[in-house]
Amino acid sequence: MKNRKVLVLGATGNQGGAVAQTLLKDGHSVIGVTRNVESPKSQELIEQGAEMISADFLDKQSLTEVMKNVDTVFAMTTPGWEGDVATELKQGINIVDAAKEAGVEHFIFNSVSDANQSTGIPHFDSKFEIEKHLETSGINYTIVAPAYFMDNIFFPYVFDSVKNDGLLKIAMPEDTKLQQISVEDIGKFVGIVVNEREGMFGQRINIAGDAISGNDVAEVLTKVLGKEVKYEGFSPDYLREQSEDMANMYDWFNNTGYSADLENLKQYNLLSFEKWALKQDWSVVI
Repeated sequence: MKNRKVLVLGATGNQGGAVAQTLLKDGHSVIGVTRNVESPKSQELIEQGAEMISADFLDKQSLTEVMKNVDTVFAMTTPGWEGDVATELKQGINIVDAAKEAGVEHFIFNSVSDANQSTGIPHFDSKFEIEKHLETSGINYTIVAPAYFMDNIFFPYVFDSVKNDGLLKIAMPEDTKLQQISVEDIGKFVGIVVNEREGMFGQRINIAGDAISGNDVAEVLTKVLGKEVKYEGFSPDYLREQSEDMANMYDWFNNTGYSADLENLKQYNLLSFEKWALKQDWSVVI
């Protein structure tokens, strides 16, 4: 396996951090891009061997200069709920154009599973627009497209009711399965893409480690927490006032859903929800 010099955009975020840590463990050189190189997460990556820099995703010239020093780029964009998808799109196109100007040999874009299926979900559609720009850029690319994150269970608006009332409340029917992946496995899979390189050129891969219903998640939580957890589904319409984007996403989960090829993905040994849950330190949230 050849050592690569990889630029990781968003290296102090959950996904970017998982990617950076995987690449460092594999012996690659990592340059992490973050807003604040003095942050604890930045310092942690520096201690693990990464070089950390700050950069403006809208400053194409500075991005181009940084990318001239690497052979691989891992890029991701995040608008947030009801976020500024126009700015996300501008950033994404800017990053791709900078990579093209710099002559980057392999560009890995972190999108979202099934974003290319006309979902009507704003933060999916914006990523697909970036995908289309990347595909026509002429760069050697791989699109890694994760499903729903298992780690989302730790969001306070989800976990507080589990902790306080023993209720897992999600805007889905109790028996509707949702494909999910751990953030750890996103890092692991991107590491595989970096290592396999040419064999991954031109591919768009939806990734998930499990498809599991709300009832089944509650059963797993009952086991790992040592207390009864029940599932309580509700209509996505209750989310609409807070976030049209989120409500649209859950409508899509309920009516269509992700379509990662779980059978083919077995070769990568991605975690099931139960195996992921058994690895977590639940004492920090209970």
